[in-house]
Amino acid sequence: MVRSVWKGPYFVHFPNLKQAITKSSSIKTQARACTIMPNFVGAKFLVHNGRDYIPVRVTEDMVGHKLGEFAHTRKKFTYRLTKNK
Repeated sequence: MVRSVWKGPYFVHFPNLKQAITKSSSIKTQARACTIMPNFVGAKFLVHNGRDYIPVRVTEDMVGHKLGEFAHTRKKFTYRLTKNK
């Protein structure tokens, strides 16, 4: 479902965002539903995927998407080779 226009985008206020962009430090967050705003461009986030914090660097193409879209929660499936073969 899409959030209604009159409510506006959902985002979390990061008080140290400007400092993180200038010092190129990471911001740790669990707010996967936070919409990426234009002032987030150039920042590094550590987005929680349920187990670990995944590093995400925000670019201009990511504006309007959610932070959680770039931190996958599931591992890629691979078949295990058996030892007997």
